[in-house]
Amino acid sequence: MVSVKYLYPRLSDKISKIKLDPIYFYQDVWCAKKIFENKPAHHYDIASSIKLVSIISQFCPVIFVDIRDIDLKLENLNVGITDTRSLPFQENSIDSLSSMCVLEHIGLGRYGDEIDPDGTEKAVIEIKRVLKLEGNLYISLPVDKENIFYFNAHRAFTRDYILSLFKELKLIEEKYIYDNQIYNNYETEKGFGTGLFCFKKL
Repeated sequence: MVSVKYLYPRLSDKISKIKLDPIYFYQDVWCAKKIFENKPAHHYDIASSIKLVSIISQFCPVIFVDIRDIDLKLENLNVGITDTRSLPFQENSIDSLSSMCVLEHIGLGRYGDEIDPDGTEKAVIEIKRVLKLEGNLYISLPVDKENIFYFNAHRAFTRDYILSLFKELKLIEEKYIYDNQIYNNYETEKGFGTGLFCFKKL
């Protein structure tokens, strides 16, 4: 007799297309490619997808920080808990840093952080502080026709506002995800999307 503990029917997987989140798919591929091309000795990441940083860690050592703990151990991946508004790194100390789809959440309380309407801006100040001269920064943020709070889910920003936040850095590349495609240009008529930005500190 077969025990019921072995009964594990899966009845919803017979589909014609693989399901994926186009935002995370495109942004993670873009970010990983940039890091692989630049070949840093070490890479730092602030709260991006753990899948992304785990893959990157197989090519170079990664230090990953998040407001939440994670119970995983992987060679070349070191994890820590921190508030992005107060990073535990020295000024001008990091030459490769990423934070994908993170900054728009800071200060909204969604992930257990304290409410702070200026959370994104304070995190940006910290990121610029710890980035080394000639260091590379890879970020993604929601973009829209105007700067807006989507209650506690996330914020969205105009391209001009994002560039003003990082005005001390040089913009190396920008891409935009709208629906299921990635584009080279910010297009306000497309409405909500995700912007991918590579900056360098000069």
